[in-house]
Amino acid sequence: MLSTSRTLATRASKTAYFRFRPFVCTELNPQNPPIPTPPPLHTRLRLRLFHQTGIFSSTRIPATAIVTNSIRMENYETILKGKYPAKAHAKRVAEYIRNKRGGDSNAIFYIEGRQTKLLEDNDEPELFRQRRAFFYFTGCELADCFYIYNTATDHATLFIPPVDPDSVIWSGLPMTREEALGKYDVDAVRFSTELDSVLADCVKTCPTLHVIPHTVSIAGIKTAAVTHNFAVNEDILHEAVDNCRVVKDEYEIALIKKANVISTTGHHEIMRRVKTVSNEQQLEAVFLERSVAHGAKSQAYHSIVAAGRAAATLHYVKNDQPTKGKLNVLLDAGCEWDCYASDITRTFPISGRFTTESRAIYDIVLRMQLECIDMLKEGVLWDDVHLHAHKVAIEGLHDLGVLRGDKAAILDARTSVAFFPHGLGHYLGMDTHDTGGNPNYSDSDTMFRYLRVRGTLPAGSVVTVEPGVYFCRFIIEPYLKDDKHRAFIDEQVLAKYWDVGGVRIEDNLVITKEGSVNLTDTAKQVDQVLALVNGE
Repeated sequence: MLSTSRTLATRASKTAYFRFRPFVCTELNPQNPPIPTPPPLHTRLRLRLFHQTGIFSSTRIPATAIVTNSIRMENYETILKGKYPAKAHAKRVAEYIRNKRGGDSNAIFYIEGRQTKLLEDNDEPELFRQRRAFFYFTGCELADCFYIYNTATDHATLFIPPVDPDSVIWSGLPMTREEALGKYDVDAVRFSTELDSVLADCVKTCPTLHVIPHTVSIAGIKTAAVTHNFAVNEDILHEAVDNCRVVKDEYEIALIKKANVISTTGHHEIMRRVKTVSNEQQLEAVFLERSVAHGAKSQAYHSIVAAGRAAATLHYVKNDQPTKGKLNVLLDAGCEWDCYASDITRTFPISGRFTTESRAIYDIVLRMQLECIDMLKEGVLWDDVHLHAHKVAIEGLHDLGVLRGDKAAILDARTSVAFFPHGLGHYLGMDTHDTGGNPNYSDSDTMFRYLRVRGTLPAGSVVTVEPGVYFCRFIIEPYLKDDKHRAFIDEQVLAKYWDVGGVRIEDNLVITKEGSVNLTDTAKQVDQVLALVNGE
């Protein structure tokens, strides 16, 4: 491969110029063209998303620019023909800050995108992943870009790199300003060489500059603040973005649906081929191939392809062990589409037939998931849904004889945590474990310690529901040595289940006013799963 070190080094030196010299901003055009909206969709799946009250702080989370008429997620491709609604996101964040601060209507948001960076001791660039806050404001995945938003004029400007002749030789012509303006939901597109003068002009009339700490060249900005007499606020923008990201608009939900559709093709193909492979890594390769073949070149997270007892390891990522002689595969894999994640888990038998023990555990987990999904709606307390999952697990394991004694006492003792040690799910969006959940990892109650969402669910949020039952010696054996728990566990019955490893079933759901909409169509009913594995 031809070296690109000169191109990247040149670009890096040029972007550094803007990031480290004092910032000094042209009069911005206050015109605000209307944001394109997709055509109305008349359908059977009703997803009504309303103005929400802030759940995770005392500040009201502003309403999203969500189409409140019915939508049909089968038509997600129609929705995605429009622009990513970046301006609506900027307005939401500005409203959040105004509500929290009781004013501050004249301010500038300054966001830096991810910059090109070479691998250490190498002339190849690091794998690029856009900063999530930058994408939220722009919908732009280009490297070496900048963004400013004037809250007083509602004017958004995207700054892209100018044409670099050296880069063109190796990589071709970059996106033009006209192309960027047509693609992204911003009011103006300029070259990054104009950033200093534009920003200096902005702070003349908007004397507060909001930045996200650790993502900008704060020393240079503070120097410029003294020179040009403006204030730098590092306290609120990050919080505002994280809270506003919780409630998704129609376009964001369509992105997650698209990622789910592609990931489902990968899950189904792996089920079809699980009998023909000999190693976990071959199954992982199938998922990657299906993702890329459908245009999803990025994974939302490192896939978990765990055969046999390895499925008892929650975040198993070795994915290199043989499958022969093992009962099941636990596949936790999800691709990403335009920076939005899917997160799907399925468990299925390698042989094409569940053993008695595996089927029993699968049925328990499926019941846990289905009953928890039935509880979902706007305002439900996530703790309560998680607690219900444990109650179902206790009842199921008690019926099998793995647990014994009074079921209420088992719940109070938290013995079920030995078999279901993680939280029921998490918010999903641009990050797999998305923002806004406010977990409490120091909670003294082991049942809730790893719950990634604490509080009630707002309509428009997207959550995963992923209960599981696992037989992990490292986790369970300390419980067997503890008198508090040992009385509730029958070790002789338990011994029959070690080879099951673990079962987890995970879907992605949009919370609505009256319930939820499941974005995941991956097979999970036993007859569906077995039909795929057996090629029926």
